[in-house]
Amino acid sequence: MKVLVTGGAGFVGSVCVECLLAEGHCVAVIDNLSTGHRNAVSREAEFFEGDFVDAEFVTPLIESFQPDVVMHFAAETLVENSMTRPRIYFENNVQKAISFLNVLLDLGVKNFICSSTAAVYGSPVETPITEEHPTAPVNAYGESKLIFEKVLEWYRRAYGLNYVAFRYFNACGATMFLGECHDPETHLIPRILSSLEEPSVDFVIYGDDYPTPDGTCVRDYVHVEDIARAHILGMHPLVRGCRGIYNIGSGSGYSVKEVMSVVHQVTGRPVPYRVGPRREGDPAVLVASSAKLSTDLGWQPQHSGLQQIVESAWRWRRNRPQGYELEYGERAVGGRR
Repeated sequence: MKVLVTGGAGFVGSVCVECLLAEGHCVAVIDNLSTGHRNAVSREAEFFEGDFVDAEFVTPLIESFQPDVVMHFAAETLVENSMTRPRIYFENNVQKAISFLNVLLDLGVKNFICSSTAAVYGSPVETPITEEHPTAPVNAYGESKLIFEKVLEWYRRAYGLNYVAFRYFNACGATMFLGECHDPETHLIPRILSSLEEPSVDFVIYGDDYPTPDGTCVRDYVHVEDIARAHILGMHPLVRGCRGIYNIGSGSGYSVKEVMSVVHQVTGRPVPYRVGPRREGDPAVLVASSAKLSTDLGWQPQHSGLQQIVESAWRWRRNRPQGYELEYGERAVGGRR
């Protein structure tokens, strides 16, 4: 298939591009590189630097490429910032996404895969969380994604849009060439690994008084390659006119301290830390049920054991100490030990 990927220079988007190419699909990437990395995108994909909301930019691109499916990863995703700067989240994740969707429909593109989030659920009333769980976001990020999901359903009813929305939990881990490299870094595992490599970087646990066994937040960690695999599986029923919302999770939850313990096992280094205040908008527990995804699309996590995730992330950092200074596919000489 021909697949257009927005945000394809970001963490999850770039891994999805890598997996699509490995399966022989034709891929074009749109990214404005505000947070993504050009060197995270394989040279086998067509790359277009620009903003997906710019109709003058995307219209001729889409007319020329004629995608069978669009995968939309471009979004504002930092939970903490969404609590103090919600305007940006509603502009980018809702307003601009709707404008882009309108361009696609005007050009006859009706197959759309949306990268959504478990943040739509808010504080769970039961775990593991199924797709039928009530949606009650506790941060503007989750609210913005939920609004756009509702837009997708209305567009399905009115305009015949075929869509799949994937609500995934904590994307993490790495492939051989692709890993997490954010600025600022807010994801747990790379924050812990950074604290081991840079003594000046404190690892902070944001609250240790949650109603969990050890007082720290519990999350479901999913290897980014497993997330990419779900998106690819979602393409096939999509082009047959199907639609749906699916969780992507491992079904297992780990506390911050449990993750720290696995990092210690993998790296051989204890994790020094201090406890800070809770972050506003952080639920105590988020663990997914992916039973629907398994039943409907045959998805099973292949790389999402916590030790496997940490090992892959640590290996990527060792082999590519300068992050995305090298082009995709280039190997660092020596790396760190």
